[in-house]
Amino acid sequence: MQFHNLKRNTSNKKSKRVGRGGTRGKTSGRGTKGQNARAGRKKRPEMRDVIKKLPKLRGRGKNSLKSRFKKVLPIKLSILEDNFTDGETVNYKALLEKGIIKTKNKRIPKVKILADKEIKKSFVFEDIKISIKVKKLNE
Repeated sequence: MQFHNLKRNTSNKKSKRVGRGGTRGKTSGRGTKGQNARAGRKKRPEMRDVIKKLPKLRGRGKNSLKSRFKKVLPIKLSILEDNFTDGETVNYKALLEKGIIKTKNKRIPKVKILADKEIKKSFVFEDIKISIKVKKLNE
């Protein structure tokens, strides 16, 4: 037996050709009946109507969850008491020199002094935010 003598057991079965539009058959991939099956259909996308009804959110853009305000670094009074002497001025330059705060991307972070316990020293604050409790303690 040689390769050219081989014959298949079943004959080729040709598929039934039905419907319009190529080889898909019957409904030609359009499902059944209705507006979707018709030629020249014009149907609005459902999601578009939903989107159009939503109010437009003006303003903050894609970073709407990001705070507009700069983050403030809290510093406790007890830390100042350990690092500064009585009557010394506390400002950003002094805090950097003492190593209490560090620069981030070559920028000095905003600072707020918070009270955590009674202190015996008094300080002179320059250009730094202070809590109301610290103001009362510092007087």
